[in-house]
Amino acid sequence: MNIWTPTRWARNGEVELAYDELTAAQGKAPLLLVTGLGVSRLWWPDGLAQALAAQGFAVARYDQRDAGESTHLPPTATGNPITALVRKRGASYTAQDMTDDAVAVMDALGWKSAHLFGQSLGGAVAQRIALRHPGRVRTLTSVSAVPGDAAGLGALRHIRLRTLGKLARMRYPDTPEGDIEAGIALARLLHSPAYPLDEQAVRDAVTSLADSGVRDGHSQSRQISAPWHGPAISRIRVPTLVLHGADDPLVKPAAGRAVAARIPGARFVSLPGVGHDLPEPVWNDVAMRVRRLADR
Repeated sequence: MNIWTPTRWARNGEVELAYDELTAAQGKAPLLLVTGLGVSRLWWPDGLAQALAAQGFAVARYDQRDAGESTHLPPTATGNPITALVRKRGASYTAQDMTDDAVAVMDALGWKSAHLFGQSLGGAVAQRIALRHPGRVRTLTSVSAVPGDAAGLGALRHIRLRTLGKLARMRYPDTPEGDIEAGIALARLLHSPAYPLDEQAVRDAVTSLADSGVRDGHSQSRQISAPWHGPAISRIRVPTLVLHGADDPLVKPAAGRAVAARIPGARFVSLPGVGHDLPEPVWNDVAMRVRRLADR
């Protein structure tokens, strides 16, 4: 049984944005999930969304530009995300444009404001939404993310280069089977070490959601190199929770601590044994923390 509504569309200029929401979401506090680098909204675990809904949230998710079913922009100078981040050679839009995409989705949903929950690149984007559109944000939860105002080498110092290099070197065929194998490789690389990886469950899940985003270096390069021209994250004034896996193999936990230290009143929570994902055993705890944040 599908727990999500059929795909709907929002528009920001020439960019169309695919989104959906939990079907049992009426009359609750709106919460928008903001996805990470390259992946579609389908990568959000249904169980996490349902745990958030059980805490009183109406949950919606969307594909960022250059991901999933949303508009993909024309190819640019590089298909290597590391090169794009350091040399800014992949930019074809700004980070401001990406924040405006989220607001366009909120408008399409009829939400005047929402709680934001962003993971990885989505955490940085959520921070920027709180800066550019503060009146649209009720609370901010940033998960496994670098500071939203970091750029180039400033952002790279928060990243484990060995893992980023492995991601950049992943090569799989341009076929549905290649998409599946790339997704499985990504799950293996980023999973939480304290929670055993169920290979068959991962394969089943990835098979149902696979698209080319995991191996599309050009789209990832455009997303990661989008320049931010806004204020520093120290200007964020909404209640903020920063979550970070203590064993994150991609983004150093110090990045999360830096985010929390710079946002007034933000709380940092380290998740023991968690990597660059959110495994099932932490879903209820995470959802309860977001609920307490909202109750502030």
